[in-house]
Amino acid sequence: MRSIYDMSYEQMEDWARSKGWKPFRVQQIFSWLYKERVDNFDAMTNLSKETREELKKDFTFNPLTLVRKQVSSDGTTKFLFRTEDGALLESVMMIFDYGRSICVSSQVGCNMGCKFCASGLTKKQRDLTSGEILGQLMAVQKELDKEGKDERISHIVVMGTGEPFDNYDNVMNFVKTANHDRGLAIGSRHITISTSGIAPKIREFAKGQYQYNLAISLHAPNDKLRSQLMPINQAYPLKELFAAVDEYSRLNNRKLTFEYILLKGVNDSDENARELARLLKGYTCYVNLIPYNAVDEHGFKSTTRAEAMRFYDILKKAGVQVTIRKEHGSDIDAACGQLRIKEMKKEKAAKEKMKKEKALPAPQPRLELPEGSTAATSVIHKTKEGTH
Repeated sequence: MRSIYDMSYEQMEDWARSKGWKPFRVQQIFSWLYKERVDNFDAMTNLSKETREELKKDFTFNPLTLVRKQVSSDGTTKFLFRTEDGALLESVMMIFDYGRSICVSSQVGCNMGCKFCASGLTKKQRDLTSGEILGQLMAVQKELDKEGKDERISHIVVMGTGEPFDNYDNVMNFVKTANHDRGLAIGSRHITISTSGIAPKIREFAKGQYQYNLAISLHAPNDKLRSQLMPINQAYPLKELFAAVDEYSRLNNRKLTFEYILLKGVNDSDENARELARLLKGYTCYVNLIPYNAVDEHGFKSTTRAEAMRFYDILKKAGVQVTIRKEHGSDIDAACGQLRIKEMKKEKAAKEKMKKEKALPAPQPRLELPEGSTAATSVIHKTKEGTH
């Protein structure tokens, strides 16, 4: 059964029309969902019982269950969710001067295989539905509602586990509801979609002329290094990627973001910085330098603050707009996908332990000895009895 969060406003209008309902019914439903943020159909008290029963027949509410929450000393909060089919996924909420931003996942696992990323430690199992992506945001918003401080999620980044443009339709349906005036009414320029570089989808996104922000996960300034770090570069090398970026820039006239994780001794040299500046020359963009959150399985290390500043200065002097992203949640499982992987390992270990325990021979019944006898005399006694 579909989640009610799977439905955009237009899709809900079509569904309501098929029931013979008036358009204002959809307005009422969306108001309950995204303004009042109720979590069951019976709470929609201005709808008739018959209307609520129709909704129950066709839809469920949030398809996610909160498994765990980690809160950092800086307020960054990681949420681990379980889907109805048992898959695990995570989201993170970060606090900035401009508001609260949520980073959501778009897939269960990831096929991009970026060498530094915890998300790629497990292959993609499936795409998330738009309702499962939106369900992350709604669950986090309801956690904020419980605090009673009238805080709202103001910014969205689709940059968690998964490649958003490998799940294009569901991601675009999700942001449509997040942005819609009768949905969560989050401004389009407060929504960022990230891609590792699927060139055909960048072109499709460009033709839509959306006002959402586009971020390109670049992480290397040349094909050789980028192919080592990001296998997607073998399918869409920099020449093809930047041809798609050119089309986006021509059709949208929007400032691009290039994400660049700094890996110590790998992509953080002075020459790497100069090469990156040459690559981006002429583009209306800025570079977001990202301190690396170490993942044990990969072995990469984070660049020092001094090294990051040197890289920053080289770009700045070359005329590239650049920022160094402030570290968030360094005292919790900060790397994308890390909390999910930890929970999966924990559950796997529990299953293996249970399997071993089931395989052990059943405990033998304890031998009851006659009062005052020892085990040895009892055995002798029984043996003698057996000779008669």
